[in-house]
Amino acid sequence: MVARVTEPTPPSAPPAMAPPSRAPASARPQPVTVTVATENSPAPRYRIQVRNVSSSPLDTTVRQELPPGASTTAISGGGRSTPAGGSATEVTWRLRLPAHSTTTLGTALAATAPGRPMSAPACAFTSDGSRPYDCATATWQAAAAPPAEVTEAPAWRRYPVLLAGLAVLLLISAALVWVWRRRRGRRVTAAALSTGGGEGGPGTIYPRPAAPSPLRRRRTPPVWMLVGAAAVVLAGVVGTAGWTATRQVAAIDTEKQPTSGAWRGTGVTGALGVPLRESAFEFTVYRMICGAPGTAGKTDGGGAAPAKGRRCEATVGVRNVTSDHQPWHSELQRAYLPGGRWVSTDESATRTANLGRDVFADPMAAGTRMVLPLVFTVDGRDPPQQLELRSGVFSAGVRVHMP
Repeated sequence: MVARVTEPTPPSAPPAMAPPSRAPASARPQPVTVTVATENSPAPRYRIQVRNVSSSPLDTTVRQELPPGASTTAISGGGRSTPAGGSATEVTWRLRLPAHSTTTLGTALAATAPGRPMSAPACAFTSDGSRPYDCATATWQAAAAPPAEVTEAPAWRRYPVLLAGLAVLLLISAALVWVWRRRRGRRVTAAALSTGGGEGGPGTIYPRPAAPSPLRRRRTPPVWMLVGAAAVVLAGVVGTAGWTATRQVAAIDTEKQPTSGAWRGTGVTGALGVPLRESAFEFTVYRMICGAPGTAGKTDGGGAAPAKGRRCEATVGVRNVTSDHQPWHSELQRAYLPGGRWVSTDESATRTANLGRDVFADPMAAGTRMVLPLVFTVDGRDPPQQLELRSGVFSAGVRVHMP
C-alpha cells in the first residue's frame, strides 16, 4: 500500500545549495523533508510525503502522532500503531529512502467525535529516532453540513432598543389622542352654542341676546393613561440597561490564560499539532515523549551522579514570522506540571539532544524555520500538562495542551 515515487534529478541540475554561512545551522535545509495533507473523506485520512533531497540513501523513522482516543483503521507501508504514553497513540514507519526520492504513506482513523477537527502531525527522525529532520501537520475537517435552523431569542431580548422606542411612540400616541379628544370636545361645544344648544326652535329672534359663556373645566389625561405610559417608559429603560450590562459581562473572557495579562499581544492556546502564532514566532509542538521517572541522566559540570527526575522531550517547530532577526531564550520555554508548577528548558540536556549545538545562542533569521527537540527535566511521575513557549521577555506566548 506504499506508493514510492522516485524523482531523479537531471544531470544538468545543480545540487541544492546551502544558505549563506551567516544563517544559523538550525535554519539550513535538512536532507529529509515532510509534508502532510488530508483527504476529503467521511472519516479522517492523511497522506504523508517523505522526501530525501540528498544525493545518498538515508534511513529514517517516521512517526505520526494521533489525537487522544483516536484509533487507526488502515496503515500503509508496514507501519504499526503503538501507545505513546497516556491516551495518545503514534504510528511508526522505518524507511530506507533512496536518493532524491519521495515516499508516500497513509493512515485512516476512526473519528473520536463526528464532525470534530482532528490534527495529526508527523515527523521524520534520524535512523535511531533521536533527532528530527523535519515535521509537518494537517487538520482534517469534516464536510460542511447544511446550516441548522436557528431558534431566535425572544423579541424582548433581541430588540431592547426597539422596545424603548416603542414605549416612546406609545407615549406620543397617547398625547395625540388626548389632544384630539380635547379639540373635538371644543368643536362640539362651539357647534352647540351656534345652534342654540338645542333649546331654540322655530321663531328664534335674531340677533340672539348675548349670554354669558359657561365656565369650561380644563381637562387632564386620565390617571390610567399616565401610569401606563410611565410604566412602558420605565420598562424600556430597564430593558436597555439590562441588555447593555449583559453585553459587557459576556465580553469578559473567563478562559484567558495568565499569559495575556500585562504582556505584548494576546496569549494563544491550542493542541498538539496546531500551529500557534504570537508576536514574533509561530510555534508548533509535534510530539512530547517522557521517559521513566529517575532516568533524566542530568549531570553537573563535576561529573556528579545523575539527578533524580524525568526527562521529557518535545519536538517543536519554530518559525520567525517577522522581517528581523529574533532572539529567544531557554528560560522562557516552560513545561507546566499538575498543580501549576513549571520548569524551564534543561539547557544541557537540550544541547545534547541537538548534537552539542546551543539552539538559543544565535537569533533566528527573518522568515526561517527550524524543527528541534526541547528537553525538560521534571520531578514526579506525572508528565507536563502544558507547554508555554515565547519569543521574547514581554511576548504573551502560546500554550499547548498535552494529551
